[in-house]
Amino acid sequence: MSADDVRNALSSVGYLADDGLSTAVFLSMELHRPLMLEGDAGVGKTELAKALAAWTGGELIRLQCYEGIDAAQAVYDWDYARQLLHLRAAEATGESSRQTSEALEAELYDERFLIRRPLLQAIASTTGVPPILLIDEIDRADDEFEAYLLEILSDYQITIPEIGTFRAEQPPLVILTSNRTRDVHDALKRRCLYHWVEHPEVDREVEIVRLRVPDIAPSLATEVAQAVEFIRSLDLYKPPGIAETIDWATALQRLGAINLTTESISSTLGTVVKYREDAERINSTGLDQVVEHASRT
Repeated sequence: MSADDVRNALSSVGYLADDGLSTAVFLSMELHRPLMLEGDAGVGKTELAKALAAWTGGELIRLQCYEGIDAAQAVYDWDYARQLLHLRAAEATGESSRQTSEALEAELYDERFLIRRPLLQAIASTTGVPPILLIDEIDRADDEFEAYLLEILSDYQITIPEIGTFRAEQPPLVILTSNRTRDVHDALKRRCLYHWVEHPEVDREVEIVRLRVPDIAPSLATEVAQAVEFIRSLDLYKPPGIAETIDWATALQRLGAINLTTESISSTLGTVVKYREDAERINSTGLDQVVEHASRT
């Protein structure tokens, strides 16, 4: 397998990766190293993990990070309700009186009462195909959670005191994403390969639009991509990502548009920018300017 094979395979499932990204994915798979993707929101970081799952056939296991996330939400927890029912059943049948407290405790902390959260699901997977573990928006998690990830990303193992250590039979393909709302610690980055995901060039964005909106007129796909390139240059609070480009193209196609006009842009602007200040900035710049840029040859 080569980086070109990776790019072609991703393309076959609808994800158009450039040379840099396809090489990073190839090396991540070959070296069994996590891949950290940073970039603006909407550039396709999360979609890459979905495409990898579609290509490899591995299960997509997603951990959405947020402030305050801990092991109970990310790694494992105990099903306390079932443990309590088991204990009451043992008391009702007299089983608890015939067992030592150590034996009863060992029964309560058995794997059947273990709730496997995303990280443990990925490490303990036995499906035969490495799962795709997506740790999404790691920059939203706390420093303490980053530290907890170090053991997992270094050795692909998780230790549960009551049971023991789970080691991955086959390391998952780990994708971490960050929108860079804060800096991720160097210790975590050192355990990963790194790639910065840029907004695509116009030609590649046209390809993406035509792939994801197959019924769109080729000329309209080009105009939408060129208009989005211009809009991103306006120093907006939240520049549109690829998802917004696709949404805009889909909306225009459903409305029967053949090309961009000031009227069609005005009526569909809410599909491409999601903040009032950004819409006002585009309007103050002039929708005719957007049309002019979109129509250039």
